Amino acid sequence: MAVHVPPLNGAAEWLNSEPLGPADLGGRVVLVNFWTLTCINWLRQEPYVRAWSQAYRDDGLVVIGVHTPEFAFEHDVDWVRRAVAARSIDYPVAVDNDYAIWSGFDNHYWPALYFVDTGGVIRDEHFGEGRYEQSERVLQQLLGIERKPVPVTGLGPEAEADWANLRTPETYLGFSRGEHFASPNGPALDERRAYQVPASLDLNQWALAGEWTIGSENVVLDQAGGGIAFRFHARDAHLVLAPGAGQSIPFRVLLDGAAPGTSHGVDVDADGNGVLQDGRLYQLVRQDGAVRERTLEITFGEPGAQAYAFTFG
Repeated sequence: MAVHVPPLNGAAEWLNSEPLGPADLGGRVVLVNFWTLTCINWLRQEPYVRAWSQAYRDDGLVVIGVHTPEFAFEHDVDWVRRAVAARSIDYPVAVDNDYAIWSGFDNHYWPALYFVDTGGVIRDEHFGEGRYEQSERVLQQLLGIERKPVPVTGLGPEAEADWANLRTPETYLGFSRGEHFASPNGPALDERRAYQVPASLDLNQWALAGEWTIGSENVVLDQAGGGIAFRFHARDAHLVLAPGAGQSIPFRVLLDGAAPGTSHGVDVDADGNGVLQDGRLYQLVRQDGAVRERTLEITFGEPGAQAYAFTFG
């Protein structure tokens, strides 16, 4: 039974476009991409979606991004707007703060791709990263063209993960989904408390240092000088962060107790220094050379830092 694309109603705002509906898209091949700005899986997929939009626009393809927030701060349209600018996204983006479009598609994943033919029928779907060549072939078939795949190279956090050396999973820090927490006195929900990092961390464990309040979806620093330690095994280490009151918060990253040097991520310099300004994913580490088990420490110079989840690549 043919499943038609549901109406794109209920968005809080549209970026790069006026609101689009079936009448605007009739006779066009459409690719709908559900994303949220802090998702590392979407960040690594995005260079392909961006390239397809540019390569096949003149052939009749319309790409529509649907930003459906995972964390509370991602409802802020300014953060979404900054993410769109930072990723050079020039196709229409619906800001789906109330999950209206998400629910219409009965979607459950970030990222998700829905491939719609010229009759408005969803002909294919894909969830998560990968399958890029096959997805591009689907687009070409729907457009009635055939050519070589578009060359794509992801840079910074958009680079494909080093899957062979990825041994640490995505790890949430908030009370409701947090796990592998190793500070000796354990987590307390919505209570300001002094935490310590134990003498050693096992692989994939993390701990807090200093005064923090652990909320449902994040940990919030209450006093300058506090930090987070994580023992991981991956080429890349990222942390989703937001500034509490919109202030700039300096931070310092150490790897095994020393400056990261050539293993620094794009949001950190060789000495380990960075600044938390936007609510987004920050790349703290990209190991240079052989990937091995390391201990990451991030310390904040001012209170108010909100940390949500570590992701790895």
